[in-house]
Amino acid sequence: MDRIVVTAGEIRMEAELRDTPTAQAIVDALPLEASANVWGDEIYFDVPLELPLEDGAKADVNVGDVAYWPAGPAFCIFFGPTPVSTSARPRAYSAVNVFGRVAGDATALKAVAQGAPVKVTLKQP
Repeated sequence: MDRIVVTAGEIRMEAELRDTPTAQAIVDALPLEASANVWGDEIYFDVPLELPLEDGAKADVNVGDVAYWPAGPAFCIFFGPTPVSTSARPRAYSAVNVFGRVAGDATALKAVAQGAPVKVTLKQP
C-alpha cells in the first residue's frame, strides 16, 4: 500500500498505510493541511471526510497508529497515553479506524505544539 509523509511543526515522518477503504479515502483527499490539536500523547486535526466506522474499529490503539476518528472527523496519530487511557497505552476518545502505522519513532511527536502546522502528502516513489 501507499506511504504518506506527515510534517508537524519541525517533525517529519513517514507512515505506511493499510489496504483499507479509510486509507484509500485519505490518499484520495491528499494533500491535507491543518493546525495540530494535541490531546495527551495524540495529535489530531480535522479532515474534510465523512467516513463510517469500519469492521475492526476500536478505541484501544498502539503507539504509532494512524487513525481516522469519524466523530471529528479527524486524522489522528497516537504516540502515548491520552487523557482517557487507563494504562501507558494510547486510547482514543471513541472508536477509530486504524489505517496506518508510523515508520520510526512516533514519540518524536511529543515535540509538536498545539496549533503547529501539519501537512500530509503522498510519498513519491
